[in-house]
Amino acid sequence: MSALSLSIGVSDCDRMRPLADGTVSIPDVEAKWNLMGVQALFNRQLADHAFDACEFPLATYLRDLDGARRYLALPVFPSRHFRLSCVFINKDKGITKPADLAGRRVGVMVWDMAAAVWLRGIFQDHYGLPRTAPIYVTNGAEAARTGDEHPQYYPPQFTIEHSNAPGGLSAMLERGEIDAIYTARAPSTWHPDGSGTVTRLFDSPQAEEVALYKKTGIYPPMHVFCIKRAIAEAHPGLTKTLFAALVQSQQEGRARLFESAALNNMLPWQLEHLLETERLLGPNYWPAGFADNKAMLQTFLRYMQEEALVRGNYQPEDLFDADMLAT
Repeated sequence: MSALSLSIGVSDCDRMRPLADGTVSIPDVEAKWNLMGVQALFNRQLADHAFDACEFPLATYLRDLDGARRYLALPVFPSRHFRLSCVFINKDKGITKPADLAGRRVGVMVWDMAAAVWLRGIFQDHYGLPRTAPIYVTNGAEAARTGDEHPQYYPPQFTIEHSNAPGGLSAMLERGEIDAIYTARAPSTWHPDGSGTVTRLFDSPQAEEVALYKKTGIYPPMHVFCIKRAIAEAHPGLTKTLFAALVQSQQEGRARLFESAALNNMLPWQLEHLLETERLLGPNYWPAGFADNKAMLQTFLRYMQEEALVRGNYQPEDLFDADMLAT
Protein backbone atom coordinates (compact mmCIF):
# COMPACT_ATOMS: atom_id res chain seq x y z
CA MET A 1 0.00 0.00 0.00
CA SER A 2 1.50 3.32 -1.09
CA ALA A 3 1.97 6.20 1.32
CA LEU A 4 -0.51 9.06 1.26
CA SER A 5 1.04 12.15 -0.30
CA LEU A 6 0.28 15.38 1.60
CA SER A 7 1.50 18.91 0.94
CA ILE A 8 1.86 20.67 4.29
CA GLY A 9 2.45 24.37 4.92
CA VAL A 10 3.84 25.60 8.24
CA SER A 11 5.90 28.42 9.69
CA ASP A 12 9.61 27.90 10.29
CA CYS A 13 9.51 27.36 14.05
CA ASP A 14 11.09 24.98 16.52
CA ARG A 15 7.81 23.09 16.99
CA MET A 16 7.62 22.19 13.29
CA ARG A 17 11.28 22.01 12.25
CA PRO A 18 11.81 18.38 13.43
CA LEU A 19 9.05 17.30 11.04
CA ALA A 20 10.26 19.42 8.16
CA ASP A 21 13.88 18.25 8.51
CA GLY A 22 12.88 14.59 8.72
CA THR A 23 13.84 13.96 12.34
CA VAL A 24 10.19 13.09 13.02
CA SER A 25 8.29 11.17 10.36
CA ILE A 26 4.58 10.58 9.81
CA PRO A 27 3.83 6.88 9.33
CA ASP A 28 2.30 6.03 5.95
CA VAL A 29 2.45 9.66 4.84
CA GLU A 30 4.77 11.16 2.25
CA ALA A 31 4.88 14.75 3.43
CA LYS A 32 5.97 17.60 1.18
CA TRP A 33 6.89 20.37 3.61
CA ASN A 34 6.61 24.06 2.79
CA LEU A 35 8.08 26.47 5.35
CA MET A 36 7.31 30.18 5.02
CA GLY A 37 6.39 33.28 6.96
CA VAL A 38 2.97 33.10 8.56
CA GLN A 39 1.44 36.01 6.66
CA ALA A 40 2.53 34.61 3.30
CA LEU A 41 1.34 31.17 4.39
CA PHE A 42 -2.10 32.38 5.43
CA ASN A 43 -2.56 34.61 2.39
CA ARG A 44 -1.74 31.71 0.08
CA GLN A 45 -3.89 29.18 1.90
CA LEU A 46 -6.91 31.43 2.27
CA ALA A 47 -6.71 32.54 -1.35
CA ASP A 48 -5.84 29.26 -3.08
CA HIS A 49 -6.17 26.50 -0.42
CA ALA A 50 -2.81 25.36 -1.74
CA PHE A 51 -1.86 22.87 0.97
CA ASP A 52 -3.57 19.67 2.07
CA ALA A 53 -2.75 20.45 5.71
CA CYS A 54 -1.34 23.54 7.29
CA GLU A 55 -0.86 25.83 10.22
CA PHE A 56 -4.02 27.94 10.17
CA PRO A 57 -5.39 31.07 11.90
CA LEU A 58 -7.49 29.92 14.86
CA ALA A 59 -10.26 32.50 14.47
CA THR A 60 -10.49 31.87 10.73
CA TYR A 61 -10.94 28.15 11.38
CA LEU A 62 -13.86 28.89 13.69
CA ARG A 63 -15.43 31.21 11.14
CA ASP A 64 -15.08 28.49 8.50
CA LEU A 65 -17.37 26.28 10.61
CA ASP A 66 -20.17 28.71 9.73
CA GLY A 67 -19.29 28.53 6.06
CA ALA A 68 -17.66 26.05 3.73
CA ARG A 69 -16.27 23.82 6.53
CA ARG A 70 -13.28 23.02 4.34
CA TYR A 71 -11.00 22.16 7.23
CA LEU A 72 -10.80 19.91 10.27
CA ALA A 73 -8.60 20.97 13.16
CA LEU A 74 -6.28 18.94 15.36
CA PRO A 75 -5.80 20.12 18.97
CA VAL A 76 -2.23 21.20 18.27
CA PHE A 77 -1.41 24.89 18.39
CA PRO A 78 1.81 25.77 16.54
CA SER A 79 1.77 29.40 17.65
CA ARG A 80 0.93 30.79 21.07
CA HIS A 81 1.68 34.26 22.38
CA PHE A 82 0.86 36.37 25.38
CA ARG A 83 -0.31 39.56 23.66
CA LEU A 84 -0.20 42.12 26.47
CA SER A 85 3.33 42.84 25.23
CA CYS A 86 1.87 43.66 21.81
CA VAL A 87 -0.24 46.69 22.75
CA PHE A 88 1.53 49.90 21.78
CA ILE A 89 0.50 53.45 22.57
CA ASN A 90 1.49 57.01 21.74
CA LYS A 91 3.15 58.13 24.96
CA ASP A 92 1.86 61.70 24.55
CA LYS A 93 -1.80 60.63 24.88
CA GLY A 94 -1.89 60.14 28.67
CA ILE A 95 -2.76 56.43 28.48
CA THR A 96 -1.56 54.36 31.45
CA LYS A 97 -3.92 51.37 31.57
CA PRO A 98 -6.31 49.48 29.28
CA ALA A 99 -9.41 51.23 30.63
CA ASP A 100 -7.96 54.52 29.35
CA LEU A 101 -8.57 53.27 25.80
CA ALA A 102 -12.32 53.84 26.12
CA GLY A 103 -13.26 56.37 23.44
CA ARG A 104 -9.74 56.30 22.01
CA ARG A 105 -8.68 55.33 18.49
CA VAL A 106 -7.14 51.85 18.47
CA GLY A 107 -5.52 50.41 15.37
CA VAL A 108 -5.97 46.78 14.33
CA MET A 109 -4.56 45.26 11.14
CA VAL A 110 -7.00 42.37 10.70
CA TRP A 111 -10.25 42.41 12.64
CA ASP A 112 -10.55 38.67 13.21
CA MET A 113 -6.87 37.94 13.89
CA ALA A 114 -6.59 35.90 17.08
CA ALA A 115 -4.29 38.46 18.70
CA ALA A 116 -6.98 41.15 18.49
CA VAL A 117 -9.82 38.80 19.52
CA TRP A 118 -7.86 37.71 22.59
CA LEU A 119 -6.95 41.27 23.56
CA ARG A 120 -10.48 42.61 23.20
CA GLY A 121 -11.81 39.75 25.32
CA ILE A 122 -9.04 39.88 27.94
CA PHE A 123 -9.38 43.63 28.37
CA GLN A 124 -13.12 43.29 28.90
CA ASP A 125 -12.87 40.32 31.27
CA HIS A 126 -9.91 41.44 33.36
CA TYR A 127 -9.10 45.13 32.81
CA GLY A 128 -12.39 47.04 32.81
CA LEU A 129 -12.41 47.98 29.11
CA PRO A 130 -15.64 46.96 27.34
CA ARG A 131 -14.66 45.64 23.93
CA THR A 132 -17.01 48.11 22.21
CA ALA A 133 -15.62 51.16 24.06
CA PRO A 134 -12.70 52.08 21.75
CA ILE A 135 -12.98 53.43 18.22
CA TYR A 136 -11.17 50.89 16.04
CA VAL A 137 -9.17 51.86 12.97
CA THR A 138 -8.05 49.35 10.34
CA ASN A 139 -5.08 49.79 8.03
CA GLY A 140 -1.95 47.92 7.05
CA ALA A 141 0.76 47.48 9.63
CA GLU A 142 3.50 49.43 7.85
CA ALA A 143 1.84 50.57 4.62
CA ALA A 144 -1.55 51.76 3.47
CA ARG A 145 -3.96 48.89 2.88
CA THR A 146 -6.23 48.90 -0.14
CA GLY A 147 -8.51 46.12 1.06
CA ASP A 148 -8.89 43.09 3.30
CA GLU A 149 -6.43 40.27 2.65
CA HIS A 150 -9.22 37.77 3.30
CA PRO A 151 -12.95 38.35 3.80
CA GLN A 152 -13.82 40.06 7.06
CA TYR A 153 -17.03 40.61 8.97
CA TYR A 154 -17.25 43.85 10.94
CA PRO A 155 -19.88 43.50 13.69
CA PRO A 156 -22.21 46.50 13.79
CA GLN A 157 -21.95 46.96 17.57
CA PHE A 158 -18.38 48.23 17.13
CA THR A 159 -17.29 51.62 15.87
CA ILE A 160 -14.82 50.80 13.11
CA GLU A 161 -13.12 53.15 10.67
CA HIS A 162 -11.12 52.02 7.64
CA SER A 163 -8.00 54.00 6.80
CA ASN A 164 -5.45 53.92 4.02
CA ALA A 165 -3.23 56.59 5.56
CA PRO A 166 0.41 56.39 4.40
CA GLY A 167 2.78 54.38 6.52
CA GLY A 168 -0.01 52.22 7.91
CA LEU A 169 -0.88 52.00 11.59
CA SER A 170 2.75 52.19 12.63
CA ALA A 171 3.16 55.70 11.22
CA MET A 172 -0.34 56.74 12.28
CA LEU A 173 0.53 55.90 15.88
CA GLU A 174 3.74 57.90 15.73
CA ARG A 175 1.92 60.88 14.20
CA GLY A 176 -0.79 60.69 16.88
CA GLU A 177 -3.60 59.92 14.41
CA ILE A 178 -4.43 56.86 16.50
CA ASP A 179 -3.79 56.36 20.20
CA ALA A 180 -2.88 52.66 20.36
CA ILE A 181 -2.39 49.49 18.32
CA TYR A 182 -3.35 45.89 19.02
CA THR A 183 -0.77 44.03 16.97
CA ALA A 184 0.92 40.73 16.30
CA ARG A 185 4.34 42.27 15.68
CA ALA A 186 5.96 45.42 17.01
CA PRO A 187 5.56 48.53 14.86
CA SER A 188 8.72 49.89 13.25
CA THR A 189 8.12 53.21 14.99
CA TRP A 190 8.74 51.61 18.40
CA HIS A 191 12.29 51.92 19.66
CA PRO A 192 13.12 49.63 22.60
CA ASP A 193 15.59 52.18 23.93
CA GLY A 194 12.65 54.43 24.83
CA SER A 195 13.25 57.11 22.23
CA GLY A 196 10.37 58.34 20.12
CA THR A 197 6.67 58.66 20.91
CA VAL A 198 5.66 54.99 20.59
CA THR A 199 5.89 52.75 23.63
CA ARG A 200 4.26 49.68 25.13
CA LEU A 201 1.11 50.03 27.19
CA PHE A 202 2.55 47.80 29.92
CA ASP A 203 5.95 48.76 31.29
CA SER A 204 6.58 45.18 32.48
CA PRO A 205 4.51 43.00 30.12
CA GLN A 206 6.07 39.72 31.20
CA ALA A 207 5.10 40.20 34.84
CA GLU A 208 1.59 41.20 33.74
CA GLU A 209 1.29 38.17 31.46
CA VAL A 210 2.53 35.74 34.12
CA ALA A 211 -0.03 37.15 36.56
CA LEU A 212 -2.79 36.73 33.98
CA TYR A 213 -1.70 33.16 33.29
CA LYS A 214 -1.79 32.31 36.98
CA LYS A 215 -5.32 33.73 37.08
CA THR A 216 -6.69 32.06 33.94
CA GLY A 217 -4.39 29.15 33.13
CA ILE A 218 -4.43 30.23 29.47
CA TYR A 219 -1.42 30.67 27.21
CA PRO A 220 -3.37 32.01 24.21
CA PRO A 221 -2.97 30.17 20.91
CA MET A 222 -2.92 32.14 17.69
CA HIS A 223 -2.87 29.25 15.21
CA VAL A 224 -4.18 25.69 15.02
CA PHE A 225 -3.13 22.81 12.78
CA CYS A 226 -5.73 21.86 10.16
CA ILE A 227 -6.22 19.34 7.41
CA LYS A 228 -8.70 19.57 4.58
CA ARG A 229 -11.84 17.89 5.82
CA ALA A 230 -12.37 15.84 2.66
CA ILE A 231 -8.92 14.27 2.98
CA ALA A 232 -9.40 13.48 6.68
CA GLU A 233 -12.79 11.90 6.08
CA ALA A 234 -11.43 9.81 3.21
CA HIS A 235 -8.63 8.42 5.41
CA PRO A 236 -9.96 7.30 8.82
CA GLY A 237 -7.29 7.48 11.50
CA LEU A 238 -5.25 10.11 9.67
CA THR A 239 -5.89 12.83 12.24
CA LYS A 240 -4.65 10.46 14.95
CA THR A 241 -1.46 9.75 12.99
CA LEU A 242 -0.82 13.43 12.31
CA PHE A 243 -1.52 14.39 15.91
CA ALA A 244 1.04 11.90 17.25
CA ALA A 245 3.71 13.20 14.87
CA LEU A 246 2.98 16.84 15.70
CA VAL A 247 3.22 16.16 19.43
CA GLN A 248 6.48 14.27 18.94
CA SER A 249 7.86 17.20 16.91
CA GLN A 250 6.97 19.66 19.66
CA GLN A 251 8.70 17.43 22.21
CA GLU A 252 11.78 17.23 20.00
CA GLY A 253 11.78 21.02 19.68
CA ARG A 254 11.87 21.32 23.46
CA ALA A 255 14.66 18.74 23.71
CA ARG A 256 16.78 20.76 21.29
CA LEU A 257 16.77 23.67 23.72
CA PHE A 258 18.99 21.52 25.95
CA GLU A 259 21.67 21.39 23.26
CA SER A 260 24.63 23.52 24.33
CA ALA A 261 27.37 22.40 21.92
CA ALA A 262 26.05 24.93 19.39
CA LEU A 263 23.05 27.07 20.29
CA ASN A 264 20.24 26.92 17.74
CA ASN A 265 19.23 30.54 18.37
CA MET A 266 20.85 33.78 19.51
CA LEU A 267 19.67 33.61 23.13
CA PRO A 268 22.78 33.00 25.24
CA TRP A 269 20.79 31.39 28.06
CA GLN A 270 18.22 29.46 26.03
CA LEU A 271 18.04 26.51 28.45
CA GLU A 272 17.78 28.82 31.45
CA HIS A 273 14.95 30.66 29.69
CA LEU A 274 13.12 27.35 29.21
CA LEU A 275 13.64 26.25 32.80
CA GLU A 276 12.50 29.63 34.15
CA THR A 277 9.42 29.52 31.90
CA GLU A 278 8.49 26.07 33.19
CA ARG A 279 9.06 27.23 36.76
CA LEU A 280 6.67 30.15 36.26
CA LEU A 281 4.04 28.47 34.09
CA GLY A 282 4.45 24.76 34.77
CA PRO A 283 5.87 22.01 32.53
CA ASN A 284 2.70 21.77 30.41
CA TYR A 285 2.46 25.44 29.51
CA TRP A 286 2.17 24.57 25.77
CA PRO A 287 -0.39 21.76 25.90
CA ALA A 288 -1.57 19.62 23.02
CA GLY A 289 -4.70 17.47 23.05
CA PHE A 290 -8.35 18.17 23.62
CA ALA A 291 -8.61 17.69 27.39
CA ASP A 292 -5.84 20.15 28.26
CA ASN A 293 -7.19 22.80 25.86
CA LYS A 294 -10.94 22.52 26.42
CA ALA A 295 -11.21 25.36 28.94
CA MET A 296 -9.10 27.64 26.77
CA LEU A 297 -11.24 26.86 23.73
CA GLN A 298 -14.40 27.60 25.69
CA THR A 299 -13.03 31.04 26.47
CA PHE A 300 -12.00 31.78 22.89
CA LEU A 301 -15.30 30.53 21.51
CA ARG A 302 -17.11 32.82 23.96
CA TYR A 303 -15.04 35.78 22.76
CA MET A 304 -15.84 34.95 19.12
CA GLN A 305 -19.54 34.53 19.90
CA GLU A 306 -19.73 37.74 21.94
CA GLU A 307 -18.33 39.60 18.93
CA ALA A 308 -20.71 37.81 16.52
CA LEU A 309 -17.71 36.52 14.58
CA VAL A 310 -19.31 33.07 14.64
CA ARG A 311 -23.04 32.46 14.43
CA GLY A 312 -23.18 28.88 15.64
CA ASN A 313 -23.44 28.04 19.32
CA TYR A 314 -20.32 25.89 19.07
CA GLN A 315 -18.74 23.95 21.88
CA PRO A 316 -15.10 22.81 21.94
CA GLU A 317 -16.26 19.32 20.99
CA ASP A 318 -17.53 20.69 17.67
CA LEU A 319 -14.03 21.58 16.51
CA PHE A 320 -12.55 18.07 16.22
CA ASP A 321 -13.29 14.51 15.16
CA ALA A 322 -13.86 11.62 17.56
CA ASP A 323 -10.20 10.54 17.56
CA MET A 324 -9.10 14.02 18.64
CA LEU A 325 -11.73 14.26 21.37
CA ALA A 326 -10.02 11.28 22.99
CA THR A 327 -6.68 13.10 23.29
